[in-house]
Formats: sequence, C-alpha cells, structure tokens
Amino acid sequence: MTMPSVPDISEPSRTPAASAVLPFAAVVGQDDARLALLLGAVDPGIGGVLLSGEKGTAKTTLVRGLAALLPGIAVVSKCRFSCDPASPDPACPDGPRLPGAAAEYRPARLVELPLGATEDRVAGSLDVPRVLAGAPTAEAFVPGLLAQAHRGVLYVDEINLLPDHLVDVLLDAAATGVTTVEREGVSLRHASRFLLVGTMNPEEGELRPQLQDRFGIAVAVVASPDPHQRADAVRARLRHDLQPAADTAAYEQASRELTSGIAAGRARLGDVDLPDAELIRITTACSSLGVDGLRGDLVTARAAIAHAAWRGDNTVTDQDVREAARLALPHRLRRGPFDNPGLDPDRLDEALSGEDDLEPPPDGDGGGQPPDRDDAEPSQQQPQPRDETAPADGAPAETPEPASTGSSAADASSPTGPRQSTAPRTATAPGTAFQIRHLQATGLGTGSGGNRSRSRGAHGRPAGSIATSSRPDLIPTLRAAALARPGQPFRITGQDLRRSLRRGREANLVILLLDTSGSMAARRRSQTVTTVALSLLADSYRRRDRVAVLTFRGRAATTVVPPTRSVELATRRLHDLPVGGQTPLAAGLDAVADLIRRERWRDPDRRPLVVVVTDGRATGGPDPFGTAQRAARRLAGVAGIVVDAEDGPVRLGLAARIAADLGAELVTVAGLASANPARRDEAAQELAAVIKAKEAA
Repeated sequence: MTMPSVPDISEPSRTPAASAVLPFAAVVGQDDARLALLLGAVDPGIGGVLLSGEKGTAKTTLVRGLAALLPGIAVVSKCRFSCDPASPDPACPDGPRLPGAAAEYRPARLVELPLGATEDRVAGSLDVPRVLAGAPTAEAFVPGLLAQAHRGVLYVDEINLLPDHLVDVLLDAAATGVTTVEREGVSLRHASRFLLVGTMNPEEGELRPQLQDRFGIAVAVVASPDPHQRADAVRARLRHDLQPAADTAAYEQASRELTSGIAAGRARLGDVDLPDAELIRITTACSSLGVDGLRGDLVTARAAIAHAAWRGDNTVTDQDVREAARLALPHRLRRGPFDNPGLDPDRLDEALSGEDDLEPPPDGDGGGQPPDRDDAEPSQQQPQPRDETAPADGAPAETPEPASTGSSAADASSPTGPRQSTAPRTATAPGTAFQIRHLQATGLGTGSGGNRSRSRGAHGRPAGSIATSSRPDLIPTLRAAALARPGQPFRITGQDLRRSLRRGREANLVILLLDTSGSMAARRRSQTVTTVALSLLADSYRRRDRVAVLTFRGRAATTVVPPTRSVELATRRLHDLPVGGQTPLAAGLDAVADLIRRERWRDPDRRPLVVVVTDGRATGGPDPFGTAQRAARRLAGVAGIVVDAEDGPVRLGLAARIAADLGAELVTVAGLASANPARRDEAAQELAAVIKAKEAA
C-alpha cells in the first residue's frame, strides 16, 4: 500500500484566517503563559492549561496563535474521529480499523467551544429519524466538538461561565479520554483525548473546583506595569492590524522554530529521565504546601519532564522542577472562594529547597495542620448555638453599646427610628459565615447551570413528553407509537414523534439588599448585616448563582457589586462598607427593581431572588415608611426573602410589614441558618428537659 507523501513536520498548521491572528511569537511579554501553552503542546497529558487574568491581556490571542504552531497529524482516511493510523481506536464508530490503514495528513485542529453550545453539540447526537428508519447507530451518530478536538486542542473562552451540564461532559472526557454518548437507551463511545485550554476573567466568577483541579497548569495573566513593554505590545498589535500578511510572514521563521521545538519535544518525551532525587523534591514540596491528593505531584512531575524535553535535555534538573512547580501548584492550594489565590515565591522556594519543617507541630500549635491553612472553609463551618440576640450563628458575641442619653423610648418606638448622625462610618468586619438553608424561587424556571431553584428545559430528569416535529427523543416516541395502536403491527408515524419534558435545577440572580444606615450602624447590628451577606455569598458560590450587592444609606441606594459570579470580589467589598445616615428603604427597593429590569434584557431565563437584610425602619422625606411600602408593592411578584435584623428589647415589627408588601418570606437571622446535627441535638436536649419538668410536676 502506498502511503501519501509526508510533509515537513516543522510546517506550522494554518487556517484560512491565520493571517488575521497575531502570531504567537509576536506577542510581547506574557512569558509564563507562553511557556505553559508550549508545555501543554509538548505533552497534552499534563491535563490542560488555564489562563486567568483581566480582560485585554492577550489570553485569547496566545491560544489562537498556538494553533498555527501545532505540527500536523496523520489520520485514518475518511475517519470522522481522527484515528491514528499507527494505533487506531478499536471502538471507533467508523471502525474497526487495522494498523496501517490508508492515511492522510492534516493540520491539528483548534476547536472552540462556545458558551451557548448544547450538550448534543459538544458530545454528539443521534439522528433519531435515521435510527427509526433502520440506519445503524454509528451511521446515525453526528460527531460533536469533542470528536473534532481529538488529538488537537479544545479551547473554551470564559470557561468559568460554562454551564454546569457542559462542565460535567468535559470532566468525564478529561478523566477517561473517552466520550460516552447515552441517548434513549442507545450507547456509543469514541476516543477523545485533547489539550484543554481555558481562559477566564476572575471578575466574572470562580471556576468550578472539580474543573479547576483537572487543569494541569494554570497561569495568572496580568498586563505589564512597564510603560516601554506596554508600548511594544501596542506597536505589535497596530503593525499587525495594518499589514497582517506581511507581519505573519515576518514571524514565519520564528513560528517554524517553535513548531520544530514542539515536535522534537514530543519525540523526546519518552526518553527523559526523572531522577529519584528530583521526584522526592517534588513530593516533598507538595506535602509541605498541603496539596490535596496526588494529582499535584503527578502533574508537576509530567510538567518537569515536558520542560526538560522542550529544552532539549534528556534529564530533569532543578530548573525544570522549579518551573513546573511554579505553574502546576499555585491553583491547587486554594480551598474556597474566600481564600487568596496564588503562591508566594519565597514559600515555594522554601518548599522546593526542603527547608520547611515537615515534622508535626507541637501540641497546641495547629494540631498537625499544614502551614498557612485554616482549619476549615468558612462555608463549611457550622453555626454555633447562640442566644436570640446574637447577630449571626457562628459570629462572636458583642457587648451591646450603651444607650445614648439623648434618645428616648418614644424615639425608639417611632417608625422612623431615633435621629442618627449622617457621618459615614465603616461596617464591622463580618463574623464567621454560617450555612444557609435552601432558598429558592417559586414555580418553575427555564434556566440551567446551577443548583438552586426548580426548572424545566433541556437538562434534568425526564418528567413527561410533548408532541414535536423537530429533535424528537427515541424512548417517548416509541412509547407513544406503541400506545397509539395497541394490538396492531408496530409502526411509527409523524404524529408519534415526542420530546421529553425534563425537570432540573437552575442558577438564579441573587440580589442582596443590605441596610447600612444609621438604624443598623451599631457594631453588633452592622456585623449581623455583613455576616448574613457573607453566608449568602458562600451559599451562592456553591449553587453557581450570579450575585449582586446593593446597600442603602444616606439619601440613595448604591450598587456595591454589579451582577457577577465572582464571590471573591463581592466578599472584598463587605469589609469596607460605609454605614450611618438616614434609611432610604424605598430607594433601595426601587434600585432592586431597576436592576431586575436591566438584567431581564440581558438574561431573560435567569430568575431573580431578592434577599433584603433590614430592621424595617425608614427615614428621610415625608412619610418614608409609607413610601417604602409602596416601593415594596411595586416589587411584589419577585421571589424574595426579608431577613429581620431587628434586635433589642423594643421591637417594632416593621420588617414583617415590608415582607408582607413584597409578598416575601420573613425570617430571622437564626431562622436563616440551615438545620444541622448540633442544632438537632440541642433541640432534643431542650425537649427532654421539658418532658422531665412535666413529669416532675
């Protein structure tokens, strides 16, 4: 059998629009990101590359530039799944193929996964009408993006915004190297090994921890503070925009050298030796830094081997280990949304040099915990039993402030509350976050990608079926055909086509409206507000919500955090909230209504859930409380919760009236906490004491 001629392996793969992409070698700075992508190209088994940084830092430019550097690959002719002729996939749906089958050469693909893609588009789908017409399952299978990316690069821009159902598909493919498609009782599998590259802006939200752990190496991409380097980057971009073809040709030789380096590194990987001393340094550093599991050790070792292969050496050295650890470990040290990302270089140097004391600390000094780690995530710490005047479960008790000699009981009992100073102060730092009970919007939504409220849509468990003329599902169609003509020969007509109705969970837009006015400015009450907000943010992080934080004080409402998935950003803002002044509750409610209207235009499927933390008092202008009630009625119909933060011996119950106007549930701070074993045990003890008292009587 005659094989086609083999082109120069150093020839960079090109796409029709390659000249429109700034060449990889032309990007100024971003050395760590460039090195991470090159190591991933040398050894895709590292597990993927994550580039995280602010907008406009050339993340996407680098990834698309990498596509032009990848060496071409040999594939089995007419195979839709890019099987390697030397070792074809025995389970290939287009197979079986024997080694040495007819081959063709093509550029390695960079496949982009859009955020709005459906699961069928990503994993592949079955052409149900062809299946019903008798076509074999393999022929009726339509390959998805994971099949197209096999032996290439799968790129996901803004990967932190990827819906959870697509994240699950990626996790499965990344863990097994195989994509499994289960559709209506029909199963099909094909190989799916690729270099996963993701880019994200942390301000838009956190990456799901399971997916972040799957990335072998991660780099924080930031713009250079050096004005001269920034000027060089601007000149490079302007020059390419003016003459893209000429600029691409100018970097042709540099691109060829990079492509040759990738090909040579791949060929050398199997011959690189990892000495025992360097492996022990890797495992010692991972143990010292408190890296969970062994994936960090394994990825660091593979990255060190890839770095040595990229350098052209056959032995891993100290330099390779340090570069690999710097790229592979920092993102594995973060335990929760409130932990600071990154790794101090001095701490990494100490861990790699073996200077860290790996012996357990003495009694009373951390109990054997790894250095610089809290005992538990804030979101996992359970609230402690407290009295009813405590600001929040788990928060330290505060001594009540002495009553002002200039106020009276009549002032306290007025709906407008006592006269407050307008001088702004800063809210007390939040206490320990506690676990929130499950809050959800009423009814069924149409969104997805979260775990808060009930929804209907393309994801979730089947809960019935409806007639359809497009994209029918196999099982409900067969069921409808069988029930339509009992006792007759089985056949399917157009009237039998059905699509499954599914029920699942969706993410919501959680809007926190916080009262930071003078009526809430006492130390204990301001800590109540911030602690409740911190706990709600932790709950929203787990349920994949978007969050917005608004406050009202003085004469207006302020949007502290616009709608975002970055819980870290929202949490930072809680530590320096200005407090004091009048209580424009109506302005806060109107601001929430305006925000909801704007967000409905942007994302109509994401339902809002409003959480108002207030004592219900309103001041400023004529009839401030009546104005607040009217604003609440205008907002009625939106799912909401009112957290009554009122405390002290005199309780006016104003929050309950606002909740009634909103049509929202009224809860106390203690009632906001989820039930947990400690609370159940406490309740059981109290009940037992009551029973004993009655028996004794």
